[in-house]
Amino acid sequence: MSIARDSLNLPNAVTVARLVLSVLLFALIEAGQDGIWLAGLFVFAVATDVVDGWIARTWNLVTPLGRILDPFADKFIVCGTMFFLLPREAGVTTWMVTIVVGREMFVSALRGYLEAEGIDFSADWSGKIKTFVQCVGVTAALLGLSPAFQTTSFLQLRDVLLWTVVAVTLYSWVAYVVRGFRGLATQTENGTPP
Repeated sequence: MSIARDSLNLPNAVTVARLVLSVLLFALIEAGQDGIWLAGLFVFAVATDVVDGWIARTWNLVTPLGRILDPFADKFIVCGTMFFLLPREAGVTTWMVTIVVGREMFVSALRGYLEAEGIDFSADWSGKIKTFVQCVGVTAALLGLSPAFQTTSFLQLRDVLLWTVVAVTLYSWVAYVVRGFRGLATQTENGTPP
């Protein structure tokens, strides 16, 4: 199976670069790099999501590959970073990672099913807020690895942000499930059974 020629474009190249930066970030976390550098790399990598989306929409370069690759890269960097932070004293717990990864896997599967049935299941405001809050929480967890940020007040703030990530992720999970069932119900009412 070959990749369509129009998929080999700048936005998709930026998305692939985000995946490469993610792997570099994981390696640096594993190597014990200072949290300030880790947070900087994470923020830079996450910012490429804005860049590739803007380029794709502005220059009409949206492709089926990009629609799959872009959200995957977003989930890969957030979930992967949380996973690699587990053995470090970064405030990230197994339950946090389980909830974040579980939500992403479930919603991705639900999206795939609904869109195969012809139901639009694009990201909504709760998903966008969830992504933003996750990025803020993960950045705080990375900064907390640096001696410069290991004060009681910052570590308490970090913990509040990480539990906020869990709460917002759970809310988004429920919101997407409700929206998915409504989409299926509407399709059934219109005489097109799933």
